[in-house]
Amino acid sequence: MTPPFRLRLYAHRGASARAPENTLAAFEIALSDGANALELDVHRTADGHFVVAHDPDGARTAGCNERIAEVDLNDIRRWTTGGETIPTLPEFLTAFPHTPLSIDLKPNDPTAVPPLLEVLSAHNGENRVTIASFHDRLLWQVRRLGWQGRTALTRGEVAALRLAPFAVARRLIRGHAAQVPVQSGPIRLDRREFLERCKKLNIRADYWVVNDPGEARTLLAAGATGLMSDNPALLAPVFREFE
Repeated sequence: MTPPFRLRLYAHRGASARAPENTLAAFEIALSDGANALELDVHRTADGHFVVAHDPDGARTAGCNERIAEVDLNDIRRWTTGGETIPTLPEFLTAFPHTPLSIDLKPNDPTAVPPLLEVLSAHNGENRVTIASFHDRLLWQVRRLGWQGRTALTRGEVAALRLAPFAVARRLIRGHAAQVPVQSGPIRLDRREFLERCKKLNIRADYWVVNDPGEARTLLAAGATGLMSDNPALLAPVFREFE
């Protein structure tokens, strides 16, 4: 099956197997290792700045138990993870001005959506960013506010794509990319029927997190359009087989 999109090898939080996750160094290494897209997470500080981080606090990555939402950016500036500082979203967007991105808005906070869209629009985001979130209401809000860029499918849309009659799924889905694991509970999301539906609806099928070259080859052969990996260097040779 020929994919309807350019294949994307996403670096999951950068080359997080080789450098501290969600740092500029991790993203730079990922691109040099063969990634052609980047996946990152953002939280908002108490004074309204978006920073690139997966967890709501710094306990795991920076040895600091403070919550990002409860401290100012100046406090975050003092955190380090593996010797690397935590970038703001504008700093990240400036450092990688042309790379396709998937940005996962982590906090379940509708007030964060409008300022996030402002930051992205100021950095050509609508042409290269797919906004993702585990919180369906945030993705619907992104769309209601007129975001002209791409959004990942909500969890409800993924369920419809996988389980509903095709005519129903066609009516319900408004997102542009199914960013999914290979399996969710007992439900497989890597079957050809699912991938065929994505193709018919002009939806990307991008899987996380894939670090095994054999699994990567199987998914791409089945019609996946992208994979998110902690170690893009392992998968880059596989992607070249499908170019």
